Amino acid sequence: MELTKDNTLKNIIIVGDRVLIKPKKMSEKTSTGLYLPPGVQEKEKIQSGYVIKAGPGYPIPIATEEDEPWKEKDEKLKYVPLQAKEGDLAIFLQNGAYEVMYKGEKYFIVSQSSILMLEREEDLFH
Repeated sequence: MELTKDNTLKNIIIVGDRVLIKPKKMSEKTSTGLYLPPGVQEKEKIQSGYVIKAGPGYPIPIATEEDEPWKEKDEKLKYVPLQAKEGDLAIFLQNGAYEVMYKGEKYFIVSQSSILMLEREEDLFH
C-alpha cells in the first residue's frame, strides 16, 4: 500500500537499513495553549512520522562454495529484514536523521538504529 498521493515516490529506492519517514504534523499549540513558532518544534530531539518506504535491511554475504571453480561468481547478498514497515508510526532521534526535500515535501531518511519505537495498526492498510 502506497501512502503517497499519485504514487510520486515509486521511483525512490531506500538502501540498506534506512527508512524514509514523512514527519507527522506537529501541533503548533502546547498542551497549555501556548503557540510555538515552527523553529522551536523542528529543534526537538525526538521526532515522529510515518514510514513511507523501507530499505531491504542489513546486508549479509552468502557463503560461496570454493570447490566449484566453473560456476560463475555473482556477488549475491541476503538481507536481514528491518522491523520498520511501511505505514508504521516511528518515533526517532532527530540527530540520527537526514532531512531531505522531494517535490516540495519534507522527509527524513533514518537508520533503523535511530528509531526508538514503532506503532503499528494492523488493520489500518488492509
